[in-house]
Amino acid sequence: MSSVRIPADVDMADKVVGPLTARQLAILAVTGLVLYAGWTSTRAFVPLPVFLAVAIPVGVGAAVIALGQRDGISMDRLLVAATRQRMGPRHRVAAPEGVRPAPPWLTAQVAATGKSRTAGSSQSRSAKATKNKMPASEQISPSALRLPAEAVTDTGVVDLGTDGLAVVAVASTVNFALRTPSEQESLVASFGRYLHSLTAPVQVLVRTERLDLSGQIAELRARAGGLSHPALEAAALEHADYLVQLGEQTDLLRRQVLLILREPMGAAAPADGLGGPGPLAVLSSLTRRRRAHDETTQASAAARRAAESRLVRRLNEAIELLAPAGIVVTPLDAGQATSVLASACNPDTLLPPSAVLAGADDVITTSGGTDLADGDFDDDRPFWQAHDRGAADTHAREPADEDDGWDYEDEDDDFPERGRVR
Repeated sequence: MSSVRIPADVDMADKVVGPLTARQLAILAVTGLVLYAGWTSTRAFVPLPVFLAVAIPVGVGAAVIALGQRDGISMDRLLVAATRQRMGPRHRVAAPEGVRPAPPWLTAQVAATGKSRTAGSSQSRSAKATKNKMPASEQISPSALRLPAEAVTDTGVVDLGTDGLAVVAVASTVNFALRTPSEQESLVASFGRYLHSLTAPVQVLVRTERLDLSGQIAELRARAGGLSHPALEAAALEHADYLVQLGEQTDLLRRQVLLILREPMGAAAPADGLGGPGPLAVLSSLTRRRRAHDETTQASAAARRAAESRLVRRLNEAIELLAPAGIVVTPLDAGQATSVLASACNPDTLLPPSAVLAGADDVITTSGGTDLADGDFDDDRPFWQAHDRGAADTHAREPADEDDGWDYEDEDDDFPERGRVR
């Protein structure tokens, strides 16, 4: 009885001819037929060296597209994605009710600014600058921004529209290197039992963000004066200075492990072989989003409730199966899930995403007639620092021993004065 080795990547496409898949064979075959047809039609009046000078780069390019990969994605898919991104609109706005034109006063101001800058340019660039400095209403034509996540429910379930529902949970980490060999085998077996129980898509995401210690530093300095002994106050201030030095000399990072469970609303699309997408699936994926905009039918409420119940069951199974390995799985609420999605869309923002931030459709009101009180700018600090007291109070109310699921690290923590030289 012969044995067949099954690859670890169950989504790998089937090999049709030798090491070539159906997609690779189709690209190479079409390129060969096009080159052969071109040579047949032009060999009467085009010399062979001239034809080879054109055919060789075309053949090499087709081979690179068919056989090349980057980050596990084939080059033909990357080329299709790049073409779609290049042909798509450059400016997108979050406007569920539709894109509205800019107000006239803003358009006139931008146009006047563009004309003044154009007038100050040199004579040789005047024509080009005038073309590029068009009014905003003529140069920028935004379109509606359509994200995969349509909404986040009160229970933290992410609505993916026609793609189903998803739930995000944070998972604690386990130090694997410090365990004994028997303990390592037990951890691997526990994690393997969870992997064998999977019946639907699961994603394990490791996020890395820059760590901002300004809140901890401000809290240390604010509470240092209220300590019972001068030595404790000096130690608190010294530790605050150490954190300042740590943030200036190193790139502080923190990591968080997220477990994302997704539940499709309908039946999964058929796959070829061991799960690899076939040619029909590739062609349908090119028009899937366009068809999704035109669809008017939505999943029924009963199907949505059934999908939510399956997500809850799968989440409970993950909590129970990963608990023996020492991994604590905690589902995120609506605010935390929204913060994760916001930071994924804009990872380089200076403002950390928070549940207290107002949404796009929220109405912001003030208690008084003015937005700023008279005593807000009594000191010489800028206004963005003068209004950080609320953030400091928020950090002060948080318990010190709360486990937020983050792994904190820095690239270089060699400080001889602290006795931490490796």
